[in-house]
Amino acid sequence: MTHEATAATPLQDDRAAPLPSELHPKALAPANLILTVVLSVFGAIVGIQMLASLGITPSTSLIGALAAMTLARVPLAMFRGFRSVHAQNLAQTSISSATFGAANSLFLPIGIPFLFGLPDMVVPMLIGVSLAMLLDAWLLYRMFDTPAFPASNPWPLGIAAAEAIKAGDGGGKQAWLLLGGLATGVAGAVLKLPMSAFGVAMIGGLGAMVAFGVGLLVRGYSAPLFGLDIGALYVPHGMMIGAGIVALVQVGRVVLKKRGTAPGTGAAASREARGATALGRSLRLGSVGYLAIMVLLAVGTGVYTGMSPGMLVCFVIYGTFAAFVHELIVGIAAMHSGWFPAFAVALISLLIGILIGFPPEALVVLAGFSAATGPAFADMGYDLKAGHLLRGEASGTPFETEGRREQMIAGMVGFAVAIVVVACTYRMFFANHQTAPINAAYVAAIKAGISGDTARNLALWAVPGALLQIVGGARQQLGVLFATGLLIASPMAGWMVAAGIGCRLAVHAVLGAGAREKLEVFAGGVIAGDALYSFFSGVVKSLRK
Repeated sequence: MTHEATAATPLQDDRAAPLPSELHPKALAPANLILTVVLSVFGAIVGIQMLASLGITPSTSLIGALAAMTLARVPLAMFRGFRSVHAQNLAQTSISSATFGAANSLFLPIGIPFLFGLPDMVVPMLIGVSLAMLLDAWLLYRMFDTPAFPASNPWPLGIAAAEAIKAGDGGGKQAWLLLGGLATGVAGAVLKLPMSAFGVAMIGGLGAMVAFGVGLLVRGYSAPLFGLDIGALYVPHGMMIGAGIVALVQVGRVVLKKRGTAPGTGAAASREARGATALGRSLRLGSVGYLAIMVLLAVGTGVYTGMSPGMLVCFVIYGTFAAFVHELIVGIAAMHSGWFPAFAVALISLLIGILIGFPPEALVVLAGFSAATGPAFADMGYDLKAGHLLRGEASGTPFETEGRREQMIAGMVGFAVAIVVVACTYRMFFANHQTAPINAAYVAAIKAGISGDTARNLALWAVPGALLQIVGGARQQLGVLFATGLLIASPMAGWMVAAGIGCRLAVHAVLGAGAREKLEVFAGGVIAGDALYSFFSGVVKSLRK
């Protein structure tokens, strides 16, 4: 799956924000709705199939944009509206939402009770995780462009989608630069290189990218160089626990600090104050929503019958807390690096649940609920970043507000389609014993339990993770990004991050102030090329299986 940086300033070029009088395309307009539903069905099916057969979820965002671009060139009046980059943005939003929603947020969690031998839990679990997915996406919609998740931060896959759409619409030098990046991404992917890591390193925050790259390299070479398998020692998991808890505290401090600060002057100060207020309200609503879903899951799956009242209360509270932390960690990692370690962070929540002593059936519910939160949150961030760029990076304008709302509607259409597709197809996959491969790790962890040594390692390594997150602060997110790198067993990705940082520094040294825009376009092409090649090659492999 591909992705606190220092806040970037808006692009200083001739791309003006749309006029306030311009109307944004409507997600529920007949032509747009038909296209988004068709694309969402395709994306959901492809996402489930590839997750079940290969263990990965492809990025289909650009497929939706390309479909809309293709229809725009059909000389019929009904397809004329797809010439708008904003209509194309709605198409890529819906298919991306359906793909990640169906695969990561729905199909993966319901496979855990099936694999554990509790088929009666599948339907209640599907209902619960469907609600969690919808809440996830809605919360990101409300939190986007707030102090915790600024629109100015990278969201790399969003940049890739936006640059591809803009190049297809405008052409010129930018298009050639994007095509150069696209060719680079495809060529590297053919050679089995993780090119998305290379592209992300050129546009992410420098400190965050260094931490991410170092984490990747440490994980990759700790065993061959020092004979230490840090994964088996749960070092990455402990680091993420410490960093994640501090990150949650940092988000809370942002809300309280903004509230306690005297009102500033100017539009920027007013926007920041409104963003902090929206963030605080969203956190409260999210906590109530997750709490309600946890109660529903505990009752619907019947796990409440196997726990004392005190243990049941602890289970509901812990599940709510774990969902919130999981969502924030996945969102922060996705915002800065383009990678979100949703599987691994869900495993961390499960390990802590085992330490607390919840019964196996409750752990199955906990694992599914934790795994369901985060992917939809991160994916909606990518899509809203793409729309923000296409709308001229004009925060606070009526056009931006309207466009973001239409994107949310398009995303919800995709999620709704994902729910229907999963409900109609999961029996067929389960009958063929096809579930997400990571589910076997969750089930094995529940059955094996956890030793005292593992608990000590988690607690021990949580300390440096927390300290690193404190040192980096909410702006750099060094702890979360370093732990993200540790959780990913891909040393080559570490070298590609290092190469990307090197290229970035060299381009900045040569071009100076003009480097950022060119790097964004080229890096967007690299990420897009890697995503497109991975998608089509994955589809071919899946069909062969």
